[in-house]
Amino acid sequence: MEISLRELQDSDLPVFWEQLTDPELQQMAAVTRKYHYDRDHFDQHWAKVRSDPAVVLRTVLADGVVAGHAAVFGSPSEREVTYVVGRSHWGRGIASQTLAELIKLEATRPLHADAAADNAGSIRVLEKCGFVVTGHTRCFARARGQEIDLVHLTLS
Repeated sequence: MEISLRELQDSDLPVFWEQLTDPELQQMAAVTRKYHYDRDHFDQHWAKVRSDPAVVLRTVLADGVVAGHAAVFGSPSEREVTYVVGRSHWGRGIASQTLAELIKLEATRPLHADAAADNAGSIRVLEKCGFVVTGHTRCFARARGQEIDLVHLTLS
């Protein structure tokens, strides 16, 4: 399978909407925002993200099909990574390859990431790419309607 990252195109947004509104993906990710549930907030979020020159944003392609998206965002001292792979693409190593390619695009270190403590798959992806656990906290997970444990990871 060939995994590649490319600049986001308008035609990617309906796929992202479908992925982000998937209840199973939301449950796994746990920490969701208004744009995961409301199309107007989704459109506002993506307009803001796309207009921010500090955001490194890429569409993930798996054998030429939109499989998700990945980004680096935040101030120079607090750069964070995020990635979403649609459920139909899970379990094929796409997230690991995506993150490996994404961190090549961003020279700033350290890079940070957070994952629900019970999201072993995402933690494994981050660790494969050199991130190490640097802390734990709790936060409210809208998708689960409760407080959860969160793992903070850092790539130095």
